[in-house]
Amino acid sequence: MPPTRTLPRPALEDRACHGGRAAAPHAGAARLRLALVGAPNVGKSALFNRLTGAYVTVSNYPGTSVSVDRGTLRLAGEALEVLDTPGLYSLLPTTEEERVTQRILLEGGADVLLHVVDAKSLERMLPLTLQLLELGRPLVLALNMMDEAEALGLRVEHRELAARLGVEVVPVVAVTGRGLRELGDALRRACSAAAPAVPAYGNGVGHAVGEVRACLRGEYPVDAAAVAALLLQGDTVAAELVERCEAEPARARHAALQAAAEFRGANVYRVAYERHREAERLLDGVVLATPGRHSPWRERLGRWLATPLTGFPVLFGILYLGLYQFVGQFGAGMLVDFVETRVFEAYLNPFFTALFATLVPWDWLRQLFVGEYGVLTLGVRYAVAIVLPVVGTFFLFFSLLEDSGYFPRLALLVDRGFKTIGLSGRAVIPLVLGFACDTMATMVTRTLETRRERVLATLLLALAIPCSAQLGVILAILAGQPRAFAVWGGVLLGTFLLVGWLGAKLLPGERASFHMELPPLRVPRPGNVLVKTLTRMQWYFLEVLPLFLLASVILWVGELTGLLQRAIGALAPVVRLLGLPAETASVFLFGFFRRDYGAAGLFDLSRQGLLDAAQLTVAAVTLTLFVPCVAQFLMMVRERGLKTALGMFAFITPFAFGVGALLNLLLRGLGW
Repeated sequence: MPPTRTLPRPALEDRACHGGRAAAPHAGAARLRLALVGAPNVGKSALFNRLTGAYVTVSNYPGTSVSVDRGTLRLAGEALEVLDTPGLYSLLPTTEEERVTQRILLEGGADVLLHVVDAKSLERMLPLTLQLLELGRPLVLALNMMDEAEALGLRVEHRELAARLGVEVVPVVAVTGRGLRELGDALRRACSAAAPAVPAYGNGVGHAVGEVRACLRGEYPVDAAAVAALLLQGDTVAAELVERCEAEPARARHAALQAAAEFRGANVYRVAYERHREAERLLDGVVLATPGRHSPWRERLGRWLATPLTGFPVLFGILYLGLYQFVGQFGAGMLVDFVETRVFEAYLNPFFTALFATLVPWDWLRQLFVGEYGVLTLGVRYAVAIVLPVVGTFFLFFSLLEDSGYFPRLALLVDRGFKTIGLSGRAVIPLVLGFACDTMATMVTRTLETRRERVLATLLLALAIPCSAQLGVILAILAGQPRAFAVWGGVLLGTFLLVGWLGAKLLPGERASFHMELPPLRVPRPGNVLVKTLTRMQWYFLEVLPLFLLASVILWVGELTGLLQRAIGALAPVVRLLGLPAETASVFLFGFFRRDYGAAGLFDLSRQGLLDAAQLTVAAVTLTLFVPCVAQFLMMVRERGLKTALGMFAFITPFAFGVGALLNLLLRGLGW
C-alpha cells in the first residue's frame, strides 16, 4: 500500500461565500478536488477505481478512524485529486462515516461533486442530489448500473433529466467501463462551469430555508442554502459552522426555530418529504418502462433468501458448503496438509535446519531461526502453511457472496432476530466479516448507527466470532469428530445469544433502526472476485506475518531466559481446571499474541495425539472465546476507546476460562 497522508481539512475561508453562493472553481487555481458521493452499494468505489487506476492512498479523516481513499484523475492534461467519500443516504448523518462525508462537503473539502446513483433506484437517490445542489458546487450525476436498469426494462431520458436539474447526467456501467469517456468529458466541463441553481421547494419549506438563509451573514465554504436547510433540521455540524462564521449566531438559531415552528410535524421529516416530492416531479416522464429482459427467477430467489421459511435453510446450506466443506475441509484440510507436509516438512524445514547448522555455530542463536519457536520453522510455517490457505479460501468464499448481492438479503433475514440482542440486521455485515478477520470487522462496526450497537457488535466480535484462520484450523481439528464439532458450535452460538441479550438489556442507549439498499442478485464476475480475494489476502498476510515473527522472537526469548516456563507454570492451575495437559498452556500463550496463532498450536497438539475428544472440545471452545488478538485489541482501542476495550478484555478472559471449566465438568459427567 502506498504511504498514507492525512486528508487536509481546509480552513473555512477557502472558497467561501458571503452568506450566499460558493465561488465556482476556475482554471488556473490550485489543484481541484473531485469528491465521489453516493449511497452504499451504488458502485461508487468501482467507479473510483476506474477513474484513478491503481495509485490510491488511504488515510484517516482527522479526528476520526474513518478512512478516505484518494487518487488522481487526469483530464485534458490537468490533474484532479479524487476523494472516494464514505457512503451516505443524506447530508443529515446517522453514522460516523456519514458524518465524515458531511464534514468534507460542508467544510469545503471538494470543488466539484460527482454524485453516483443506482439507475434502477433514481426516486430514492435523487433527494440526495438535491441536497448536493444546495451546496453550490459544480455537480455531475452518474447513472451507474445502467445495464441492470435496461435488463429490468427501464429507460432513463438522461438528457431531459439533465435539463431539469441544470447539471450534466451521464449513464455509466462502472464494472465494464461503459460511459467513462462521456463521464470524463462531463467532468472536464464541470471543472470550469458555474455552480448550478439551488433547488426551490414548495409547501413552505423553500420559504423557511430562504428565511434562515437570509439571516446567515457570515462567510461559508459552501452556499448558505445548504447550511440553512441543515440548521432548520437541527444538524449539529451546521450549528457549529454558524457559531464559527456568524457575528450574531443567536439570530440565525432564532430564525431556524421560528421557521421550524410554522411546520406541522417534525421539521426533519417535513424537509425530507418536500425533497422527495421534488424528486418525483423531476422524474415524471424521465424514467420509462420498456419491454426488457426481466429475470423473474432472480426476483423470486431474492425473496426466498430474505424469507425465514426458505432463507434459513439456504443460509445453513451456504455455511455447510462454504465454511465447513470449502474453508474447513478443503482449505484447512487439503491445502494446509499439502503446504505443511509436502513443502515445509519435506523441503523447507530440513533445508533451513541444515543451512543454519552450517552458518550459526551457537545453538542458542540457531534456535531463534530453526528451533521449537524459530521464526522460520514456527512463525513462517504457521503464517504460510496453516493460516494463508485458510484465509485465502475464506476470502474467496466471502467475495463470491459479496459480489452476488447476498449479504443485504441476509441482513433482512436476520433483522428481527438481531433486534433481541440489541442489533439491527445491518450488523450482520461486520459480524460475517469477522469470520474473515475480526480486526477488519471491528473497523467496519463504525457503519452501525448507534454507539450502543457499535459497542455490542465489537464485544461479540471479540468474544464469539472466530476469524477465518482460527475457524478453519478448528474445523480441520474437529472435522472427524461430529460430537465435538456440535458442542463447539452450540457453545459459541449460545454464548453469542446470551451475551448479546444481556448486553441489550444492560447497555444504555437508543435502539438501532434498520435501512439498507437492496441491490439485485448478480452472477459474480470472476475478475472482481479474484481482485478482491487477492487484495484481502495481501492485506491480511502483511498484517499477520510480522506479528507471527514477533511472537516467535518473544517465545524464543522466553525460552532462553526461562520466563516462558514460568508463564506456563503460572497457567498450570488454570489448565488443570480445564482438564487439559500442561502442554496446552503454551497454546493459550500463543493465543495471547494472535488467536489464529494459538489455533495453529492447538492443531500441532492435536496431530501429536496429546488430547482426547473431551479435552480437544474444551480447548477449542476456550481458545475461541479467549482474548482477542493484539491487532484486534488495538483496533478496539482505536474504535471504542481504551476504557471500553480494557473493560471488554477484563470480561472476556475470565468468562472464556469459566465456560471452559464448566464444559469440562459437563463432558466428564456425561462420560466423554
